[in-house]
Amino acid sequence: MGKVFRPSNRESKILSRIESSKEYARRKAIESARDRVDPLSNAIAMKLVENHLVETTNKNVLEEQIAQCIKNLSHAEDFDVDYKIAPFRHITTHPNVVSIYVTAFVIENLINHKVVVDVFGSDEEIYICINRQVAKFLA
Repeated sequence: MGKVFRPSNRESKILSRIESSKEYARRKAIESARDRVDPLSNAIAMKLVENHLVETTNKNVLEEQIAQCIKNLSHAEDFDVDYKIAPFRHITTHPNVVSIYVTAFVIENLINHKVVVDVFGSDEEIYICINRQVAKFLA
């Protein structure tokens, strides 16, 4: 029979603080992205096109789609965000919630948009490209 683990009061407090700090960082990242939607979506769209990860017929529509994605993230429930990013959690050990949400959007939804010709590169390459831009604006 397995041993029942009952954390002490001190361990419970430490675990609670860790979870609280993770939730705080997540909320802060989403709020920061919401406050900088236009420059962030412009930078992400530009780098995706420059790095030949997304081929499009209209960069402005691509930018608008990414801006809408970030706005949707700021209004989404935690469950919806977790559901959207679940298939992509393997990309990195500590993903930025904004970067991985936009990556999931690009890979799953944007590929089917009428102005997008094709999406190139691996999931990791797309995430790295997006995360570099997010880190510049949210740091």
